[in-house]
Amino acid sequence: MFKKVLIANRGEIALRVIRTCKEMGIKTVAVYSTADAESLHVKFADEAVCIGPAPSSESYLKMSNIISAAEITNADAIHPGYGFLSENADFSRICQEHDIKFIGASPEMISKMGDKATAKATMKEAGVPCVPGSEGVIPDFETCIKVAKETGYPVMLKASAGGGGKGMRAVWKEEDLEDAWNSAKTESKAAFGNDDMYMEKLIEEPRHIEIQIVGDQDGKACHLSERDCSIQRRHQKLTEEVPSPFMTKKLRKDMGEAAVKAAEFIKYEGAGTVEFLVDKHRNFYFMEMNTRIQVEHPITEQVIDFDLIREQILVAAGVKISGKNYEPTLHSIECRINAEDPYYDFRPSPGKITVLHAPGGHGVRLDTHVYAGYIIPPNYDSMIAKLITTARTRQEAIDKMKRALDEFHIEGIKTTIPFHRQLMDHPDYVAGNYTTAFMNDFEMKK
Repeated sequence: MFKKVLIANRGEIALRVIRTCKEMGIKTVAVYSTADAESLHVKFADEAVCIGPAPSSESYLKMSNIISAAEITNADAIHPGYGFLSENADFSRICQEHDIKFIGASPEMISKMGDKATAKATMKEAGVPCVPGSEGVIPDFETCIKVAKETGYPVMLKASAGGGGKGMRAVWKEEDLEDAWNSAKTESKAAFGNDDMYMEKLIEEPRHIEIQIVGDQDGKACHLSERDCSIQRRHQKLTEEVPSPFMTKKLRKDMGEAAVKAAEFIKYEGAGTVEFLVDKHRNFYFMEMNTRIQVEHPITEQVIDFDLIREQILVAAGVKISGKNYEPTLHSIECRINAEDPYYDFRPSPGKITVLHAPGGHGVRLDTHVYAGYIIPPNYDSMIAKLITTARTRQEAIDKMKRALDEFHIEGIKTTIPFHRQLMDHPDYVAGNYTTAFMNDFEMKK
């Protein structure tokens, strides 16, 4: 087992990893930028190293600084959390070269699954259902026209190196294709330094449902049920739940088997997520694979009583998985609390938290790194907390979330708490009748 783990991340995920490491008797090293000196993850770790100024390009994305921090503290493993360098093949490779265990996927695995066109081709070879569309990257616009006709409108143009909705364009008719092609390529080039595009059939009334998997060093994998992530704004998830209200026993069995097949085909090591689009007829199609822990992992932990961070560490240390597949025994909902103003188009709201009262009680979990007096820097993602409620039924979990949101009191900044409170009362949400287009018609009530 590892003696000391450096957490190459910040905020609540860094704190989450530190807590599990402490329970396992593993020493921890926090890294931080000058903007994060007062963050709880810095205070709770055994050691802390400043790795640079506030801009992430000069701190949390600066591989040389992180490796140096690991070497001077004698850390024998690095946990990347999510975001930043968690799916960076070069960083995984550099860790190998410095004889530091990267608690995550291998560089080969990240490269294979990080490029969406390559990932889709790999999944087709594995026999996992994929959305109809182009065979890899589209070389030019003439080919784009041809593929769109063969696939059938509506289609979705996607950046091969994309994520977070960047470089994506829905196209409903041929006369709109050229404008979409040009704007998507321009946006992709600016965001990722890569303007390669591929195309898929646009799935109408889709659900975004992902399957949590874990694979060990022997190539054995298992799944830990699904999460429904369909409530999104600009392709960014707002809330998630497990089990999905759209799920059936047969669909869970089929999707779980497909996800395990995908993981074992590529001999995946670590915790990961196989993400699917599910249409209104419950046909499911591979969308992408995330080769890291997900923001929404706590709801899976809650419904099956399982520590996914602990499992990541064990697998990285060479421990074999049990091979058991899991089904949810409870219902859990997560609301991402962001420092944003939902009444003004979710405008970012960094600043000082003057008052914070956290909710509590049976079935309530709060993952956060902030506190009264904490200053939220403007340099990073706006998520400041994850509020999770767990109960025997979906309605009980919703009722518990309403109560917890009413208790959650933050002053000094604007947050998305009012949005989530209104969401919990929305008739379509309460009925479980929602798709990835839900937010297109949602309006905040003053």
